[in-house]
Formats: sequence, structure tokens, C-alpha cells
Amino acid sequence: MSLKARLLVILGVTLTVTWSLAAAWLWWDLNDEVERTLDRRLAQSANMVAGLIARLPEGAWVANDAQRTSIVAPLEGVACQVTSAQGQVLARTHADMAAILDVSQPGYAYRQREGEDWRVYTLIRNDVTITTADRVTERRSLMHDILAVVIVPFAVALVISGAVLWWGIRHALRPLESWREALSRRHHDDLSPVTDTGLPRELRPLIVTLNELLVRMRSAIRREKRFTDAAAHELRTPLTAVKTHLQVARRVEGDAAREAVSHAEQGAARLAATLDQLLALARIEGSGARHETDDARVADIVRSAVRDTQAPFRIVVPATCPDARVGVPLELAATALRNVLDNALQHGPAETPVTLDVAQTAHEGNDATWVELCVHDQGPGVPEAALAHVTERFWRRSATPGSGLGLAITAAIAERAGGELQFRRPPCGGFEVGLMLPQV
Repeated sequence: MSLKARLLVILGVTLTVTWSLAAAWLWWDLNDEVERTLDRRLAQSANMVAGLIARLPEGAWVANDAQRTSIVAPLEGVACQVTSAQGQVLARTHADMAAILDVSQPGYAYRQREGEDWRVYTLIRNDVTITTADRVTERRSLMHDILAVVIVPFAVALVISGAVLWWGIRHALRPLESWREALSRRHHDDLSPVTDTGLPRELRPLIVTLNELLVRMRSAIRREKRFTDAAAHELRTPLTAVKTHLQVARRVEGDAAREAVSHAEQGAARLAATLDQLLALARIEGSGARHETDDARVADIVRSAVRDTQAPFRIVVPATCPDARVGVPLELAATALRNVLDNALQHGPAETPVTLDVAQTAHEGNDATWVELCVHDQGPGVPEAALAHVTERFWRRSATPGSGLGLAITAAIAERAGGELQFRRPPCGGFEVGLMLPQV
């Protein structure tokens, strides 16, 4: 069911039920009020007759029965009878309604005659009993007429309200329909933000959410394109080298063939390492928000990273690590630290140690605490002019082996965790890289 039809049904049913309940309530009160009014009319008629009788001279009722009964003219649906204290009928409108009009108890009552109900009122004044009655059928006929008068305007008002409601819903949802048509006409590659001009205020949160989704989609597409371009660029060289060395191996024999195969194996190993790094970077950049359980102990991170490095025997680790946890999964944190250690081992002088220090530092500007994993090597480091490029993908100094992705992956992991990667030149010489991760 469409939103327009759903609103029309909900509001229409609500309006109909509300108006019906109001009409039923009105009808119930009106029915009681009409009953009370007709009862008061009966009482007023009896009091009027009593007033007339009080003004008549004594002896005015001494006559025969025919004369007494003709004093009051009969009316259709209305009856009246005057009775003395001795039970003598002084006047009446209908001679054949004794069963209805012979009432000795004052007040209201219902009587039945020949299948017809009558409403009776009895008044006793000055030793004279006056009984008035009207037929219930006339009362019901009056109520039916009143009901018809009430129902017709109610039905007309309900129909008009339904038409106005339909027009109002259609007019109110017209901006949403126009917005839907505008989106359907968009090109499938158009991921620009959606404008909220002319739309109701209630739809703006939806537009904001949609634009945030479009931003994430654009980022995902850019990451995919960047990964594709990077893979095509970086894999072309080792693939070409492997192909060339294999072709040479087929044409020569002996040591030359073995050397060509060895070069091909080295190219294949470089190709595999580059692929691993590219896939790791793609997984990190495409991962979602961190969960509360995605944390790791600092000691486990250090142990795992040192164990997987190229030369763990050259790394000097601290005797003890802080008993703290950082807001990064163990696999990602160990990968980030291992890349920094491998980079230090590769660019530092051979056989010189690489020092790993772990410390807890306060975050500037708030009470948060960071864990700093500081890697210090004895190499010449990176020139100041090149520091801005060390975390770029595939950037590496000339004649430097590697894929150029290690520090880019580390920077991506630190950014995902809310930390940062720092580069320093300590006074004692060498080069220092600090991996700052938030403590949880």
C-alpha cells in the first residue's frame, strides 16, 4: 500500500470513527433531552388543566356523562382525563381509554393498550386527579425525524471532509513525488548530494541520511578505483620481470637458466608481497566502525609484531609492557607495528639493533590516555622534504626495495583507531617512528 493510500485510510477511518462516536453521543443526549421535554409537556398540560378547573364555579361539573366527556375535545395521540376524589370522571378526551387514564399514583408511568405504548403523567391537586398521556409512537416518529435531520448533514460533512482530506494528502505529498521523479531521472553514476530545496522540514533528516550514504558510496568507489589503479600500476613491473626471466630460462641452459629462474622466483615473491599489502590496505580502508570488543593488550601486540618481523633477533624490546589495552584489534595493531619494525630493520645499518619502547602518554586537550609504540633505528632517516610523502602509497626512495605500502597501511590503521603516526629525529641520532594508539 502506498503512503498516500495508507494516510488516507488511517485518517479517513479515524475521522469517521471520531465523527460517528460524536454523533452517537449527540444522538444519545438529544434523545434523553427530547424525552425530558415531552415529559415536561405532559406535566405542563396537566397543570394547565388543573388551573382551568380551579377557576370554574362550584357545580359546573353537575351534568350527565355525555356532557362531561365532551368538555375536552379528543386529539390524535394525546389523551386527558379529570377524576374527582370519589373516583367520578369529570372530563375526558377518550371514553375507551380507561385502562390508560385510570391512574391513582402521581408521577410518570408507561401503560399499554391494544399493543400501543403510552406515556402517562398523573397530577393530584385540590381533590382532583388529572391524567395526561401521549402515545409513544408519536415520540418515536419525532425522534426518527430528528435523526434524519442529524444524519443527512453528518453524511454530507463526512463526504466533504473525505474529499478535502484526499486533496490535502495529495497536495502535501506532491514534493515527495517530485523528489522521487527527480531521483529516478538521475544517471546511475551521479552520486552528487541531493538537494532539499522545496521539501518539507520533516524530510530533511532523510535527505541528510541519504547524502551521508552517497558520501560513503563515493568513498567506497574511490577506494575501489584507487585499488584497481594501484594494483595495475604496481603489478605490471614484477609480472613483466617474471615473464622476461622465464623466457630467458627457456632459451638458455646451465647457470644462466638457473639464474633466470631465481630472478623469476624473486619477482614472484615480490609480486605476492605486493598483493598481500594491497589486500591488507583494501581491507583496512573498507572496514566498518570499530566495535567495543575490538581491542588488544599491548603485550600481545608487541609479542606478535616482533615474532613476525624479518629479523626479530635485532629488535630490543622492553622488559615489561604496560598492562593496558588499545582500541584496535590485535591483528591490525600487530600489522601496523610490524610494518614500522620491518621498515626500521630494512633502512637501518645491517646488524645494528632496533629499539622498541612502549609508554603511556596523556592526550593533549582532554583526559584520554594514549599508548605510544616508539621504534628507533640507527639509520640516516628520511629527509625533511620527504617526510610528507612517506605514508603515500607506493612511495619509496630510489633504489629502495619494498612495495611502498608498509607505512601507508600503518597510517591507515592508526587513522581508523583514532590515533596517529609521528616521525622524529632524536638528538642521539638515527630515526624514530611513534605509533600513537588510544587506550581503552
